[in-house]
Amino acid sequence: MFTMHKHTITIAAIIFVLIVVGMFTYAYLKKNELEQPQVDQPAATSPEAPIENPYAHITRVTAKHFFIEDTHTLAGEIMLPTACDLLEPEVVVMESYPEQVHIDFQIINTTGDCPPQATPQRFKVSFVASESAQIRATVAGNPVTLNRIPAAAGETPDDFELFIKG
Repeated sequence: MFTMHKHTITIAAIIFVLIVVGMFTYAYLKKNELEQPQVDQPAATSPEAPIENPYAHITRVTAKHFFIEDTHTLAGEIMLPTACDLLEPEVVVMESYPEQVHIDFQIINTTGDCPPQATPQRFKVSFVASESAQIRATVAGNPVTLNRIPAAAGETPDDFELFIKG
């Protein structure tokens, strides 16, 4: 009877040792898998390296929306990362009904060594389209939410002062 109990203890100890060895083996294999070198990425200085978009943080553009005699005018401002950044909005109206309007706020920065200082840049764009036109926008090629605030009664686009650097 004592020998049978001894065999049970021996088998249980062997199973326990196998489980512990299996756990350490699994942990070792996972550690090696995580330490595998990643596929070589091109260096940031190489011409093929993707350039990080400094304007990717801009996800929403708020503008006052005027609609007077089939002419839409959007006026507002966008916070840009440096004072050297200039807005150059381009509008494309596609012929459909309702019209599809795309406003691309391109950003021009002619100097690469401008200190980072968030600066508001104002814009005013106008285009002719029906009142039901679908308007979307991008900033430096990235889609953004266009938050249009309807103009109050009696307000005109001329009430919005546009500051142009020069």
